[in-house]
Amino acid sequence: MPLQSRLRCIVWSIILAAVSSLAWTPSHAGPIREVSLGSDAEQAVRQGTRFEKTRKWPEAIEHYEAALKSWPDDEDLTRGLRRSKIHFHVERRYSDSSFLRSLATLTRSEAIGLFDETYAKVRNQYVDTVNVTDYVAHGTESLYFALDDERFIQQNLRNVSRERITNLRQRLYKEHWNRPVSNASQRLNELCDLAAGETGLGAGPVVMEYIFGGCNALDDYSAFLTPSRLSDLYGNIEGQFVGLGIEMKAIPDRGLLLVNVLPESPASEGGLLAGEHIVAIDGTNCRNMTTDEAAGMLQGLDGTRITLDVADSRGKTRRTPFTRRAVIVKSIPVAKIIDEAHGIGYIQMTGFQKSSPQELDAALQQLRKQGMQSLVWDLRGNPGGLLTSAVEVLDRFIADGVLVSTRGRTPDQNMSYSAYRAGTWNVPLVLVVDGDSASASEIVAGAIRDHHRGTIVGRKTYGKWSVQSIFPVRGESGLRLTTAKFYSPSGQTLGKIGVRPDILVPEPDEPRHFHRSSTDVDLASDADLRKALDVLLQKTAQR
Repeated sequence: MPLQSRLRCIVWSIILAAVSSLAWTPSHAGPIREVSLGSDAEQAVRQGTRFEKTRKWPEAIEHYEAALKSWPDDEDLTRGLRRSKIHFHVERRYSDSSFLRSLATLTRSEAIGLFDETYAKVRNQYVDTVNVTDYVAHGTESLYFALDDERFIQQNLRNVSRERITNLRQRLYKEHWNRPVSNASQRLNELCDLAAGETGLGAGPVVMEYIFGGCNALDDYSAFLTPSRLSDLYGNIEGQFVGLGIEMKAIPDRGLLLVNVLPESPASEGGLLAGEHIVAIDGTNCRNMTTDEAAGMLQGLDGTRITLDVADSRGKTRRTPFTRRAVIVKSIPVAKIIDEAHGIGYIQMTGFQKSSPQELDAALQQLRKQGMQSLVWDLRGNPGGLLTSAVEVLDRFIADGVLVSTRGRTPDQNMSYSAYRAGTWNVPLVLVVDGDSASASEIVAGAIRDHHRGTIVGRKTYGKWSVQSIFPVRGESGLRLTTAKFYSPSGQTLGKIGVRPDILVPEPDEPRHFHRSSTDVDLASDADLRKALDVLLQKTAQR
């Protein structure tokens, strides 16, 4: 899923807010510099630096990403985006209680041991070869920017003068930027000595920047995961988590906007509504908290209680207690007949989790009882999920042949998945996709296209054609690594390209929001679905 979309709404305890890596060379990054007004690109850089100086990292990232679409070769915009991403992830780490509790406090030997374990997995499992010098250099870059980050400084260097911190940053830049590495452990010990001598900084925070920052040498989908991020990921895969059942986004001065409230959840049963704002958590004002800070307070064990102050659309505030419990997240929130006269069914799938094949079976049986003769399958906004679930749902619609194959560095990553004739649904099919349809959604789109199984309507998919594997590491943390690329039945891999639809529908003027709790289908305002219906009506007329 594109970072820009993730930043608009980070979903807590529902989907993993994926850590975006940074794949540029560290030598390209550098301190912020003033740029005089002139060309439009220079104005864009100037606006970006304003966001950075006020530490509005999500806004800075979104701004730089948008500007780079217009000026893709502008080095100042590229550097600004890189800086902003690093600061964003530093601040996320230091808002994560599981990181502070179990990782930042490690001794030097424990931390370096964790680095060695992590890099060994990268070296042996990552889809491409990674040079240790490049890996360590990205860690140096991460530490360099962390030493200029207020949250990092307040946590680790509160009583240290800015002059001493600046001296350490200068020595990192002059003595260690892209310096060749033959023994990573030896280099980390040297860097720990340097940091301790200059500022008294402990070894744990130093080495953590090399563990997390080193992953910036990889692709956008590989990252080191704190215990809470790993737990979120497993909850996403299982389709179940413990919490309140909300999707939220921090709005400065207004609190936490409820973007979505899941049905059959504590939040829904307690009367929370999308569009309202949480303004206090257990009596603590959260109007200016980040999403991460608030998420840390909202999370808790099954059966524990929490009290929220919530402001409605008129600004009227009420206080309501909630009890956290297990919430089931459905990957198919909508399955209904949208054209009764012609028996056109509609299924919206928001992810590919373990339960998705069984959910699909139930939805198809339900629609058949209601007279389904053809189907619109909506994967817009679907960021993907489990490869095996994608294969299983595809097998419901394709009778024979290869569905997808994977190729990686190790033999166990080289796989081919084929269809089984039994249980195939032969109804006419239209698949609806957009630029946020990624990963497993693209496995589906590639197979539908190559097998000529249906018509694809919408916009070009995102272009994430890689497979990630999860590797647990000590301390209940994890490592998400790209271990293979996947290929469509015709042998294509379309990373950064995506699947082009058979029928292109222009981007809507207003972005369409996908809610797991919504069962509404507004054909009047949805050009994609209107086109899908037209296609199926034409097919029906030709039969």
